[in-house]
Amino acid sequence: MDLYSRKQRWKLILALAAILIVIASLWYSNRIVGQVREEERHKVRLWAEAVQNRAQLVNYTDKLFDRLREEERKKVELWAEAMLRLVGNADQGDLGFYLKVVSDNTTVPVIITDRKGNVKFSRNLDETVAKNDSLLRKEVEAMAAQRPPIEIAVYGDQKQYLYYKDSKLFTELQNVMDGIIRSFISETVMNTAAVPVIYTDSTRTHVIEHGNIDSTIVADPAQLQDQIAKMAAENPPIEVELAGQGRHYIYYQESLVITQLRYFPYVQLVIIGLFLLVSYILFSIFRRAEQDQVWVGMAKETAHQLGTPLSSLMAWMELLKEKGVEPSALTEMRKDVDRLEVITQRFSKIGSAPDLTPEKLFHTLRATVLYLRPRLPSKAKVEVLTPADPDLLVPINRPLFSWVIENLVRNAIDAMEGEGAITLEIVPDGPHVHVDITDTGKGIPASQQRTVFQPGFTTKKRGWGLGLSLSRRIIEQYHGGRIFVKKSTPGKGTTFRITLNAE
Repeated sequence: MDLYSRKQRWKLILALAAILIVIASLWYSNRIVGQVREEERHKVRLWAEAVQNRAQLVNYTDKLFDRLREEERKKVELWAEAMLRLVGNADQGDLGFYLKVVSDNTTVPVIITDRKGNVKFSRNLDETVAKNDSLLRKEVEAMAAQRPPIEIAVYGDQKQYLYYKDSKLFTELQNVMDGIIRSFISETVMNTAAVPVIYTDSTRTHVIEHGNIDSTIVADPAQLQDQIAKMAAENPPIEVELAGQGRHYIYYQESLVITQLRYFPYVQLVIIGLFLLVSYILFSIFRRAEQDQVWVGMAKETAHQLGTPLSSLMAWMELLKEKGVEPSALTEMRKDVDRLEVITQRFSKIGSAPDLTPEKLFHTLRATVLYLRPRLPSKAKVEVLTPADPDLLVPINRPLFSWVIENLVRNAIDAMEGEGAITLEIVPDGPHVHVDITDTGKGIPASQQRTVFQPGFTTKKRGWGLGLSLSRRIIEQYHGGRIFVKKSTPGKGTTFRITLNAE
């Protein structure tokens, strides 16, 4: 019965099925992610084109405003020329034209002051300024800073001064254009949604605006240059030529959504892997617990079933003894009955913590081998090497430990096919004691040395594959030791090692 081989095949089949499911899931997820990423990239490309188009629109608007500004400036210059002609007592024939030019002024802010700076007349000023003396004086200073006043000779040596500045329409046009440029810069960044953007001047070192970028990166020149280089490598920067602003550069990269989606399949793989790992661990724990319950129940039931016929056999032996049956036959029967009692004790101890008592390890091994020798093939030799300290005490449960030795010896006999030598050796090692069981059998392949202790593993045509599994349970769980294949050479033999605590 190759229960273990069938279990391994099923594990392999399930593992392949899980891998196929994971691959299919990752492929489908990656396909969806690819589509979303392509849509996001398309949106980014459209955004970049929109930025360039809007920059062209801003420049075109600025050209129109330039023409309007030029017309307004010509009007201001014409008005100022008319004022000079009027003040300079131009020809009487021209006065009507100049008076009309001056009177038609509805946009050019004008202030006339005396020699001491007292305001005598104002026109086209904001109402709040016109009614406030302090604001009027500040306005005169601002006009004087912009252009020199026009001197007006009133009569005699009395003079007045005319201050003026660009027309209201000209100023409004300038403010509107500045607002459009500021709006372009801010909305260029704001309209990128989740796209990281850095807006720089022509030097590419001064950041005018940024969006979706960590402020600590912008504050650090080294990190900023690294970020700009990374963005430039991913997408060529957008060159923007703005009126009065010079050449600017807009650096951008994929949105955070695309970056997250790029790593989504790998995150999904990790999550699926963790889920499968946790599921496998939980399944193994539950399966092991179930096996433990089955084994304990079977062992307890076996011990119970053996108890009744064992009591009957002891009674029959007493009856045969009274009838004078040959003593040698009764002695052998007594040995077998005692053996059955030991087996019953072994099964009854499965599932409960056994008591460990200091035993002379060499004598325990020797007693087990002496019992087995008459029941083994005549061509199989079993020997216990005498250690330096035959009275070495080791805490063990003698019935269960003897059971492990019997299992190992019987497996060695099967590996040698009934012919060969088996050696048991005690090796003290500080706080531990090793027991090496060496046979001259056919050996164990390296691929099976880790699996020989698995429940159901067997190379026999008839067998359950539970002997070594039960042995490991007895040594590791009940004695706190270890049992493993120390070495094995195909065709030459195998050495099992049991490691126990010396104290």
